[in-house]
Amino acid sequence: MEKTYKILKMVLLVLIFVALLLGATRLYDVLGSQVQMNNLATQATEGAEESAKQAAPDFTVYDADGNAHKLSDFKGKPVVLNFWATWCGFCKQEMPDFEEKYQQFGEDVHFLMVNVTDGSQETVEKASAFVEENGYTFPVYYDTDLDAAMAYNTSGLPVSYFIDAEGGFVAWQQGALTAQMLQTGIDMLLEN
Repeated sequence: MEKTYKILKMVLLVLIFVALLLGATRLYDVLGSQVQMNNLATQATEGAEESAKQAAPDFTVYDADGNAHKLSDFKGKPVVLNFWATWCGFCKQEMPDFEEKYQQFGEDVHFLMVNVTDGSQETVEKASAFVEENGYTFPVYYDTDLDAAMAYNTSGLPVSYFIDAEGGFVAWQQGALTAQMLQTGIDMLLEN
């Protein structure tokens, strides 16, 4: 009798869990459909002067060889700045789009794929292996000091910024970019 009770209790718990999971999935679908996925946040409104753009904060990150690079080193050409990590599912989901756009626009736009490298949950070795396994060729930089993440108050990943050739913000996106959003941001950079 006691064994039957335990089995029924376990079945009931599994059914409750499945019902909660289905409800959460439905809620996510409903709320997600209300979000306008192809809108980037922008700094300036139409007609605003270029000088009104907010300057992108400078920071230092490191390449795979340990060489330091500052955002300001890339002035003179527009920049697509992306913060990511291997533990972030949405980050990994958008990587093929970044690779495609890097192949297409890499001569005209700097791509700074900044791995938020905290040394425990995310390491240079783990991130480098991920990039190599997937055959990505875009430049990857490691934020081992978390200088870039702190400069941009990065609290969630992924997050992307579109920075003009003079170092001013053009647009940004908190959360995953769609291929269309990435193209829109690049178009905005190339129009400046």
